[in-house]
Amino acid sequence: MLRFLLTRIASAVPVLLILSIVTFAIIQAPPGDYADYIRSQLMNQGGASFEQAQAEAQAYRVEHGLDKPMVVQYANWITGIVTRGDFGYSFYYNKPVAEVVGERLPRTLALALVCHILASVFGITFGIWAATRQYSWIDNVLSAVSFLGMTIPRFLMALVLVYLMVFHFEVSEIGSFFSPQYGGAPWSFAKIADLIHHIWPVVAIAVFGGLAYNMRVMRGNLLDTLNAQYIETARAKGLSEGSVILRHAVPNALHPLVMYQGVVLPYMLSGEIETAIIFALPTVGPAIVGSMAVGDVYVTATFMMVLAATLVVGNIIADMLLALLDPRVREFGRA
Repeated sequence: MLRFLLTRIASAVPVLLILSIVTFAIIQAPPGDYADYIRSQLMNQGGASFEQAQAEAQAYRVEHGLDKPMVVQYANWITGIVTRGDFGYSFYYNKPVAEVVGERLPRTLALALVCHILASVFGITFGIWAATRQYSWIDNVLSAVSFLGMTIPRFLMALVLVYLMVFHFEVSEIGSFFSPQYGGAPWSFAKIADLIHHIWPVVAIAVFGGLAYNMRVMRGNLLDTLNAQYIETARAKGLSEGSVILRHAVPNALHPLVMYQGVVLPYMLSGEIETAIIFALPTVGPAIVGSMAVGDVYVTATFMMVLAATLVVGNIIADMLLALLDPRVREFGRA
C-alpha cells in the first residue's frame, strides 16, 4: 500500500507540471494584462490622458516583468514555487499570492468539506431508503428531489435565495462569515451560531446538488446489487434483510461513489465558487473571478493549480479508500 501511494504521488508531479503550463498559457491567452487595467483606471477615475496613462502602464509593466515573453514569466513563476515556495505577487491585492491564498483557501476547503460530508451522508442514506422501497411514494418523492437537484443550476438557486432573503425576509448581513461584533472575537458558541446563520444558504445549496447525485448513484447501484445471486444466497441462509442490505449489498454498491471522491472536492469547490460569488463571500470563488477580470495572472494561476492539486489528491484518496473497502483491489495491488 505504501509503495502504491508513493508511486501515485510521484506520477502526480509531471501531471501538475503539465497542468501548470496549460493553465498559465490559457490565462495569458486573452489580450491585456494588469497594466492595461491600471491604464483604464487612470483614464476613467484619475482623469489622465491616454498618453499619460499609457506611460504609467508601461512603466508598471516593465517594473513587474509583464513586458517579458510568456515563457519567461512562466519560468520565473514556477521556479519561485519550486525553489522558494514563492507563488508570485498579487498586483490587485498588493500582497504576496501566498497570503491571498492563505486567507481564502482554508475557509473555502472547510466549507466545501462540510458540504461534501453532509451531501454524502444524506445522499447515501436517501439512496438506500429509495432503493429498498422501489416504486413507493417515498421513492417517487426522493427521485423528484434528486432530479431537481441535478438540473437546477446552483447560481440560479443562489439568486432566488438572495432575492427571498433580502426582499422578503429583510436580511441585511450578506457577504460575510460573521456579524461585525464577532469579526475579531474569540471562538464561542455564540460565534459558531453566528457563523452558521451566515453560511447556511451556501451550505444548503451545495449540499442539495451533491445530495442529488449521491442519491441517484446509490439508488441505481443498490438496485443492481440487490438482484445479484450472492444476495439471494445470503437471504437463503436466513440472514435478516437489514444484515443482507447493510453488510453485503451496500458495501459493493458504494464502489462508484468511492471512486467519485476523486473528483468531488474540485466539484464541491467549483460549486462553492458559483454560490460564493452570488453571496459575495470572501472565499476562493470571488478571488478567482476578480483576478481574472483585472489580469492578476499569478493569483488566477495559483488558484487554478490548487484546484488541479485537489483533483490529483482526491484521486489518490479515492484509490486508497477503494483498496480499504474491497479486498480484491488489495490483492490486485499486491500482484
